[in-house]
Amino acid sequence: MSDMLRAPAEVKYAEELDWLESVDDGPKPFSWRLSPKMVRLFVLGSERADGLDREIPQKWFGDRSLVERAVVTLASDRGLLLIGDPGTGKSWLAELLAAAICRSSTLVVQGTAGTTEDHIKYSWNVSMVIAKGQSRESMIPSPIMTAMETGAIGRFEELTRSTSDVQDALISILSEKYISVPELDSDGIVFAKPGFSIIATANSRDRGVNDLSSALKRRFNFVRIPVVTNRKSEAEIVRFRTEELLRRHRIELDVPPTLLDVLLQSFADLRASAAAAGSDDEKLESALSSAEQIGVLEDAVLHSNFFGERELTARALASSLVGSLARREPEDLAILNKYLHGVVEPRSKEQGGSWPEFLEGGRDAIATLS
Repeated sequence: MSDMLRAPAEVKYAEELDWLESVDDGPKPFSWRLSPKMVRLFVLGSERADGLDREIPQKWFGDRSLVERAVVTLASDRGLLLIGDPGTGKSWLAELLAAAICRSSTLVVQGTAGTTEDHIKYSWNVSMVIAKGQSRESMIPSPIMTAMETGAIGRFEELTRSTSDVQDALISILSEKYISVPELDSDGIVFAKPGFSIIATANSRDRGVNDLSSALKRRFNFVRIPVVTNRKSEAEIVRFRTEELLRRHRIELDVPPTLLDVLLQSFADLRASAAAAGSDDEKLESALSSAEQIGVLEDAVLHSNFFGERELTARALASSLVGSLARREPEDLAILNKYLHGVVEPRSKEQGGSWPEFLEGGRDAIATLS
């Protein structure tokens, strides 16, 4: 795993998955590696009532019922569509589910305007076709076809970013559970094995880009992933991801709880401001999600480690926040400047602590970008 920039969940948690499989005596649908209860436990972490000999850490932070509905859907013959705002952990949940169920989370198609039917069905090795003709050996299966042939979970990221033609091709796969290969005279149909399913994700902000047809919606069970607004849960998410970052980069640098509180409060303030805004021009382009909080903190930690005094400061945090969230000039800079003067400045006078240094760092960052 040391030579991977980012190990997939089934590699990263291989030892944990092996152990869970060894003690799992629950009923397993199809060819699942873990029972539904163990899949839920792997994703959400263990509790004392589970009676396990070791603790299983929580990896996804959200409502237990959402995970249970997702697992039940995958145990049926329907696809699973995780939909929500950017940065709500949809892709991470999909990866964890696939890793727990079939120990393979990398059978992924990324939906874009350039995604074609070949990406979800098959294509051909041109040199082999010229040399030997079209055959199963010269066919290049898509990740979805590979998932069908192995009874695994296929993943489709950003479904609403793909065109209607691609979405229509997915309807037949979800309905018929096979792919026809008319170029082959014999063995021209690839059937899905038991256990095959598809987890798709969709960004709720992409409505209107390529809306899903009614026919495709009927093939999916929808699980809506809400934005995390609970302060405690959000702190756990940010802390969990930051600790992973520090381990991956082998950085020995503490994140003071006071600075984590400053980050969480800043995002809460900016979300409240966005909710009260009268137009899009008065809102930051950023979704202000937990993932973006993690990105702000990651940037500040790395900058402090490489160019600072190997200590995270409020100034570095403010600079990272402005640099990460100011995407439009001059709209976003004006919004952040208004926030600093209208909210942070009075708070720094009343509360002190890290806020005065945070205010100063934010002002300097805006002046640099202006």
